[in-house]
Amino acid sequence: MWSEPEQSSGVSDGERPWTVSELNDAVRTILEGSFRPFWLTGEVGSYNPYRSGHVYLTLKDAASQVRAVFFSGSEVCRRLGLKVGDQVEVFGSLSLYTQRGDYQFYIRKLQLCGVGDLHRQFAILKEKLAAEGIFDPAHKKPIPFLPRRIGVISSPMGAAVKDFMKIALARFPNLEIRLCPAPVQGKGAAEKLARAVRFFNRAGGVDVIVLTRGGGSMEDLWPFNEEVLARAIYASKIPVVSAVGHEIDFTISDFAADMRAPTPSGAAEQLVPEKRVLLDALDAMRQRMNTAASYAVERSAGRLAHVMGSKVFRDSMRLALERMQRVDMLMQSASAALTRRADAATHRLERVRAEFDAYDPFRILKRGYVYLAEPGTGRQITGVGGLRAGQCVRAILADGAADLDVRSVREAEAAGNGRRDLLPLITAKPDDINHEPNGERSVP
Repeated sequence: MWSEPEQSSGVSDGERPWTVSELNDAVRTILEGSFRPFWLTGEVGSYNPYRSGHVYLTLKDAASQVRAVFFSGSEVCRRLGLKVGDQVEVFGSLSLYTQRGDYQFYIRKLQLCGVGDLHRQFAILKEKLAAEGIFDPAHKKPIPFLPRRIGVISSPMGAAVKDFMKIALARFPNLEIRLCPAPVQGKGAAEKLARAVRFFNRAGGVDVIVLTRGGGSMEDLWPFNEEVLARAIYASKIPVVSAVGHEIDFTISDFAADMRAPTPSGAAEQLVPEKRVLLDALDAMRQRMNTAASYAVERSAGRLAHVMGSKVFRDSMRLALERMQRVDMLMQSASAALTRRADAATHRLERVRAEFDAYDPFRILKRGYVYLAEPGTGRQITGVGGLRAGQCVRAILADGAADLDVRSVREAEAAGNGRRDLLPLITAKPDDINHEPNGERSVP
């Protein structure tokens, strides 16, 4: 709290005057202690941004005005596009600038009237359209490298369209630009902008559509934040470029468009390549192609000269005869090798055949041996243990078979004599064979 100045000696109470500084300090103390920070609304009467980043302005209504200062607020004011005549809402505190004795409002926050509500609407619509995929990059169409015709939607009297056309035609004079006039602010502007987008899609004839206007407050740019325009951009079969406001301004149409340009001039620079640069690139490419072609021709000529000077061209007939002789020699060598392999294979076959014949049972039977088997089963009989008197056996000889009846069975004697006791039976003469009364023969 402020206090009255001390009285000097010899002066009665109330007679000592205050200094101006004391008065201003006292008033400042009263103001700062009497008013809590609050919101204040008014029209911008004067607007002076300083290089220091501070902004000095006056706020007024129909009857009064008050000075205000926004320390370090120049960036905020620039982003909002603040200008004289704007209705603003400011939050801050009241104090006194003691050096001049002016009371003024110290701004902490500043926004355009209604901007808070517009920001909420912007955020809600953006979230809604994003959820529907209106901003999906996968849906965005490619921008042609060198459009032959550009369709521009803007106010024909605005500086934005003039800047765009000036820069675009300066970069490529042969470019064709078709303008579809439409309001870029105010009530009903969004519907007319959307109608212009649909018109270009129906009429065709353009390679890309440019939506553009200059900078302004959020209220001025609001038509480009409306749903009807965003959906028209999304439905467009022709690529759409959004070039609205300044570089710091973002609108719903920027997100819905296939490409966003920071400014109308930036849109012209991004869409239209410089003809001179293209011609220079073509000349450079032509020179590279000519150089490459000359090099290829020279290299081919050198290779041809080398081939023409080679041995095959100088004495082709002799080389052909040498090749023919070489083929004859190879064929003779191959024939000899095949003959040797055939002879070796024949010798191996004869040897295998001889071994096979040696084990052929019919060759053994031809030497006088007999193969005995049971007639019914075909089981081989290899000894007298498998015979009994009266048994019928089948004798297989080299030239046929006979069924025989066993009259008697005689086993060889015990070991020691081996089978020598059977030799008389093997060497018996025909006279030694006894004939039985039934006409069968037997051996004694």
